Amino acid sequence: MKYSFVMIGVVAFGLTAFAQSTRSLINSGNDLYERNKYDEAEANYRKALRSEEKPIEGHFNLGDALYKQQRYDDSMKEFENVLSKAETNESKSSSYYNMGNSFMKKQQYQEAVQAYSQSLKLKPHDLDAKYNLSYALQKLQEQKQQQQQNKDDKQKDKNKDQNKDKEKKDQQNKDKQEQQQKQDEQQKQDQQQNKNDNQEQNQQQQKPQQERMAKADAERILEVLKNAEKDVQRKIRAKKAGRPRTEKDW
Repeated sequence: MKYSFVMIGVVAFGLTAFAQSTRSLINSGNDLYERNKYDEAEANYRKALRSEEKPIEGHFNLGDALYKQQRYDDSMKEFENVLSKAETNESKSSSYYNMGNSFMKKQQYQEAVQAYSQSLKLKPHDLDAKYNLSYALQKLQEQKQQQQQNKDDKQKDKNKDQNKDKEKKDQQNKDKQEQQQKQDEQQKQDQQQNKNDNQEQNQQQQKPQQERMAKADAERILEVLKNAEKDVQRKIRAKKAGRPRTEKDW
């Protein structure tokens, strides 16, 4: 069921009589209110409240005029003035009811529920108050569900951000490890290259010495061979020189 927030309109409480000018201002304000001229009605009600009587009716009707202008905080102040001064349950119930409507416009559903409940305590058979209280309870439940959903969504976003941060951190650690591995591999390669370069350098340094040694050995061998050949030649010559002549036996 869809509920509408029916304002309890401008009223005449019929309290103690007050000056004719004050009554005229309120009546004029009521006429303007009925013609939807709420700002002009407000002006008349405020003038009426400047009188010494400060009629409760003036506060109540001023609250209605402010409500119609969507000035809900200002309207509730006037209804609170009625509550502080009214002597009948009827006027108090009406003020709580209209305060409930103002709270509903501001989407303050918890406060609206409390206001309608107070109105019904003073006027239990008010159907409009019952309907509006039921609607306020429904909106309050929806509001709580939405707040919970927003809280859950916020937590999900927080968890999502935390996961992103963790993934980012993990990736950074992975990149750091890979970078370290590359540095270690490069260091090993550099060390091996240095080792190879040193070995090659040593080999290059040793090669002339080995060549010199090989040349010297060859020269010694040639010298030995020459000396050996000389000895052989000497021996051959010596042997030829000492061989006796053979004589023919005739």
